[in-house]
Amino acid sequence: MSFDTLGLMPELLRAVREQGYETPTPIQVQAIPLVLEGRDLMARAQTGTGKTAGFTLPLLQMLAPHANSSASPARHPIRALILTPTRELALQVEESVRTYGKHIPLRSTTIFGGVNINPQTKALRAGCEIVVATPGRLLDHQGQGNLNFSQLDILILDEADRMLDMGFIRDIQKILALLPARRQTLLFSATFTDEIKQLASKFLKTPALVEITPQNTAAELVRQVVHPVDRERKRALLAHIITTRKLDQVLVFTRTKHGANRLSEQLDRDGIDSMAIHGNKSQPQRIKALEDFKKGSIRVLVATDIAARGLDIDMLPHVVNYELPQVPEDYIHRIGRTGRAGTEGEALSLVCVDEQRLLRDIEKLLRKDLPKEVVAGFAPDPSIPAEPIQTGRQSGGRGPSRSARPASSGQPPRGERGRHPSRPGARGK
Repeated sequence: MSFDTLGLMPELLRAVREQGYETPTPIQVQAIPLVLEGRDLMARAQTGTGKTAGFTLPLLQMLAPHANSSASPARHPIRALILTPTRELALQVEESVRTYGKHIPLRSTTIFGGVNINPQTKALRAGCEIVVATPGRLLDHQGQGNLNFSQLDILILDEADRMLDMGFIRDIQKILALLPARRQTLLFSATFTDEIKQLASKFLKTPALVEITPQNTAAELVRQVVHPVDRERKRALLAHIITTRKLDQVLVFTRTKHGANRLSEQLDRDGIDSMAIHGNKSQPQRIKALEDFKKGSIRVLVATDIAARGLDIDMLPHVVNYELPQVPEDYIHRIGRTGRAGTEGEALSLVCVDEQRLLRDIEKLLRKDLPKEVVAGFAPDPSIPAEPIQTGRQSGGRGPSRSARPASSGQPPRGERGRHPSRPGARGK
């Protein structure tokens, strides 16, 4: 099957060809026609399988009749709103909008925290048909009177499972109240829990459901390996793996911002160039770290889960879970940074005795045991007892909640809030 069979207009087909794409992915084959029909949609597929094009291409086609080159802001009302959980993802989605819409005179802009609000205000007041935003900053603009959604036709939630979890849901509810009731709503994600599906059903109208792979499936092209190790020897093992295997581009995940900073500093002392990226970093710092990593100026990028859903790095070969995530679904998003667009990748997890329960939760989610390989010289000491890990999960009632999230320190900019049922306004990593 080719893109020509999906009913896309010549301007979009031309842009797709210019990007070197000839064959649509399964999520694109199934989602694009449904979106063009005007259906509400819940679409789930593994990371790296083309979900963004799955909604940007039909979105652009549906808005094309409104395209014009007039300088008047009144001729460019907001017709589509795309919500994302992180700044990085917002930038990447809007880049896709520009890339595929290059031959259609539609305007787009990004709205997110951590940067000066004035240029965003100027862009909104100049008029733009497509707004890509994080929830908190969008509400800031609403409070300043910079937004008018009276002509909005389409709402898209990217990484919808995170957008609808307990840390974001209050902002999402406020935004939904601002939008016209008659609209098309699209939800795209790599994972959907039953709770999220139930919640989404409250504001979707007879949605079509597209599920390309079994629920909560990791990317098939990613080789997953667990390396058991003592907690105090993780850093030494990571440095050993990077140097002995001569790994040149490695994305490493930690659970906390402080842990990311500390590990990056330790790796630098080991002679391994690295930088940390997390919610307490300014936007220029985050952009520079990502650009340096992509061009090979630094060998290791140490990140919190802010990067699990917001980074798109071509041909990234290696992901390392220095610490396992406290929410098993986040494991899928983390390792989905590699093995993208048909390329193979490797995901290594350094697991100490404290994390055995977290590992069991991940394996239960994946419905399989992950292979374990002890690295020579780093066999764990069986006499070391486990120490508790603060999970931030709810207690009492119906028991632990998978949607609960760990407590977080620091106050990143509004718009990238974490997932804390007990602290709905808390801000994430």
